[in-house]
Amino acid sequence: MNMSSFKLVFRSAILLAAATIALATPRDAHAFCGFFVGKADASLVNHTSEVAIARHDDKTVISMSNDYQGAPKDFAMVVPVPVVLQKGQVHVGDPELFHKLEAYSAPRLVEYYDPDPCAAIALSEAAGFARAMSAAPAAPMPQRANALGVKIEAQFSVGEYDIVILSAKQSDGLETWLRENRYKIPPGASVALAPYIRQDMKFFVAKVNLKEHEKSGIEHLRPIQFAFESPKFMLPIRLGMINSSGAQDLIVYLLTRDGRVETTNYRTVKLPTGENVPESVRDDFQGFYKAMFSEQVERNQMHAVFTEYAWNMGWCDPCAAPPLTADELRALGVFWLDEGQRRSPIAPMMYGGAVPVTLTRLHLRYTAATFPEDLVFQETQDIENYQARYVMQHPWSGSANACPAAKNYFVQLRQRKIEEAETLAELTGWNLDSILKKAGLSGGEVTHPWWQKIWQ
Repeated sequence: MNMSSFKLVFRSAILLAAATIALATPRDAHAFCGFFVGKADASLVNHTSEVAIARHDDKTVISMSNDYQGAPKDFAMVVPVPVVLQKGQVHVGDPELFHKLEAYSAPRLVEYYDPDPCAAIALSEAAGFARAMSAAPAAPMPQRANALGVKIEAQFSVGEYDIVILSAKQSDGLETWLRENRYKIPPGASVALAPYIRQDMKFFVAKVNLKEHEKSGIEHLRPIQFAFESPKFMLPIRLGMINSSGAQDLIVYLLTRDGRVETTNYRTVKLPTGENVPESVRDDFQGFYKAMFSEQVERNQMHAVFTEYAWNMGWCDPCAAPPLTADELRALGVFWLDEGQRRSPIAPMMYGGAVPVTLTRLHLRYTAATFPEDLVFQETQDIENYQARYVMQHPWSGSANACPAAKNYFVQLRQRKIEEAETLAELTGWNLDSILKKAGLSGGEVTHPWWQKIWQ
């Protein structure tokens, strides 16, 4: 699945972003907090989104990994921002950093091995956009922009991106400006733009020359990064809904100095974790996680933001991938690390303990109806480590006749497998009888407490 990311900063606030979810688990459609506008008749559908936010005090750095569906010769991003950004506040980042963030924080499946019941054996654990567009039309005439109530606040190029910062007095004027400059605006753009104009926000428009991008040999568009100051900590997502073909998923990586991040205007829910699941999950962990997440979304009526990971960046247990180095974190905007804490971009960070960086990974699936407000965040003082983690326990492969304890072990093992099957059905909504059959068990072996049927 492709990756894409946007993230917005509100007038005194945060930026928007789009994202992909690559797990050692599943990926589904993800959200885009701005909208893509394509030239000519290109049909663009916002499909995935991923964003990283580094924040301390009022200083914020947003990194957006961009992608799109469709085949236009070029496209643009439109992102509401709280202030007029200058060239020095915009940077082209390294997409590999998103891959590392994703890998490090991905929900994980861990495995353990039962000890020999006939001997004291310790358990073991396996953990496991080159330049401005040469073919682009000339910059629009300021006179026409002024007539539409649109002002070109700044123009510059960063890497392969051509950037224009706009302000507007009315949303239909801004939409007209974009259309006259040959951008195909999704239906409903004026309505979606209006709240941001009323808040006197500016609009960041970044164009990409895909031909030049193709010449670079880089498969995906490189992330765009913004640095700014704003007292509000939020992520506008409403604008991204106007070109959505349905429910969207958004992954937000939040890097803060002290504690876990949560949303203040929606419930933040930790996903089930530490559950034992059947060995068969190993064959399709992505399918399992996708089903499990969808089940949790449905149970919460698509009104919750889910925590998938919250951990100090100095270490992990178990590690799905190495923690990011201090140099990599600084490249993502973690500006508060001391120079003495810098490390080679090759060697893992090894401080022997906590570092002043906590990574929180939030995941939401939403529609305009279920998430009518932009996301508002707060950093908490919670430093308890959390990860979406699922356990696969391998049975001992010996014989029931090996010793008296072995016979009792196999009786307990059968019951454990039944409980694992019931857990899997509960987490995913899958059919229990099918799970039992796959595990070599029959539904008749499952006995339910007498009171369970009363309220079914």
